[in-house]
Amino acid sequence: MSQDDDRNAPLPRMERESALKWAKGYTAHLADVAGVETIASTAKTHFEDCIGANDEVAEDGRYSLFYYINSPAPSTDHTRIVRTLRTELTKHGYEITSYREFKSAYESSALSARNKKNDYVVEADTVGDGKDKPQRFSFAVRTPCMLPPGVKQQQF
Repeated sequence: MSQDDDRNAPLPRMERESALKWAKGYTAHLADVAGVETIASTAKTHFEDCIGANDEVAEDGRYSLFYYINSPAPSTDHTRIVRTLRTELTKHGYEITSYREFKSAYESSALSARNKKNDYVVEADTVGDGKDKPQRFSFAVRTPCMLPPGVKQQQF
């Protein structure tokens, strides 16, 4: 039974620091697979509360992580990057949930994929409008709702 079927199903457990280490490593791996560098100063980490289907917020320390980092790859490389990632992620159990190749600043590249086993999400897309902000490529990951080890899971 998945978490979607049972709101009190056991959550995966991981310390926040371990989740962040994984996120940094996985986005670095994605950039490596795509053959591009990343810009360390653009990295952003967001630990977020998990919100239930009925807007409930648990008080047991559960969280999800959203992490992203940008690459200076030019927009002329963005279609190649999303094509490469689509192939790679599919090989590793990810389902592509949205996909678009780069056409222009108004129709830029975008890819979203969900791991069918653990609900981790990968997002990769063009960021910046190219006018006021340079167009870069962003690698992002989002974890499912997780609980720190040793904490009793609150029931709803």
